[in-house]
Amino acid sequence: MDLAFLHPLYEHPGPWASVYVDTSRHTEDTPHERHLAALAASRELSVQGADEKTCVAVREALEELRHSSEPHGRAVFARAGEVVLDPPLTRSPEGSLVRWAPLPHTAPLLELAGEDPLCVVAYVDRKGADFELRGALVRQGAGTVTGRQWPVHRTSSSDWSERHFQLRVENTWEHNAAEIADALAACQEETGADVLILVGDEREKRSVHERLPKALQDRVVEAEHGAGSRLLDEDVERARAEYVRQRTERELERFLAARAPGDDGRPGAVEGVPALVEAAREHRIDELLIRPDGPDAHREVWVGEDADQLAVRRTDLKILGEQNSWSARADDALIRSAVATGAPALSVTPVAEEAPVGGLGALLRWA
Repeated sequence: MDLAFLHPLYEHPGPWASVYVDTSRHTEDTPHERHLAALAASRELSVQGADEKTCVAVREALEELRHSSEPHGRAVFARAGEVVLDPPLTRSPEGSLVRWAPLPHTAPLLELAGEDPLCVVAYVDRKGADFELRGALVRQGAGTVTGRQWPVHRTSSSDWSERHFQLRVENTWEHNAAEIADALAACQEETGADVLILVGDEREKRSVHERLPKALQDRVVEAEHGAGSRLLDEDVERARAEYVRQRTERELERFLAARAPGDDGRPGAVEGVPALVEAAREHRIDELLIRPDGPDAHREVWVGEDADQLAVRRTDLKILGEQNSWSARADDALIRSAVATGAPALSVTPVAEEAPVGGLGALLRWA
């Protein structure tokens, strides 16, 4: 997950209100239910020690969602009476989450707004294709390609002239498959799509697949649906989930391999809070890996005003010259450091049960 959009959260000091709300339910009672949820979140923030202006700002932001048709939910981050960031979620949270803390509670975003692969669905037939862009928050047309319209149908005769006609049909199919593949590759480049889903008869799907650039071959999924079918949401979600799982597996394999010392005797990856804190202070985190249910994710660390001011013990910060310090969750503190140095973060929940040890790890730069 690219964390650059979180920069505004670290341009101001805390404390911060962090609220995650579910907007996936849509019934006649939804506006009233969301009104009550907004009041409850505001009260909970007040109980946790938030100032009145920030409580009001959060309540008003949530009230604005009463009639929202957003499919999943929203996160709201506020301080000093102002909502600083309110990104939409790509997965629905399990109930509401409300927190008042020195740092914004951004760790849940890795699962609720993290990997959101974009798909181009290509509905392919012998005459051309229609493209559709699909993601957690988007569903829209992405263009059409029209190939040669004639001849496209074979005949059953064995006459020489008919065999010649059938050869022309074959040529038309091949020509149209090449045009569709070129247009699909251009669509992928324009949209930055992560997955290409081909829908149609087996021959047409295979012909288009084979003509795509080699760099796109691994992004292709051939749907089981035949010509004339339209993909259901669950079909797209399966393809998106499989992409996330495979990508996470590759990154976890890199991490596991990098834990062994390299030629210089130092590992290219670390795990555990003390090692990660040291790497963050030295700006050496290249990619942060988090297993949210790991015991280290909510372990207490100490942070100062700057992203590289963090330590396992409060006294360590004073030794480093930082006079002001606050207790924070390890995952939130490490995400702040990753944002400051341009490092991405990844939830390894889809594939990891034991790694990284404790639930926190990182691939290192300059290792």
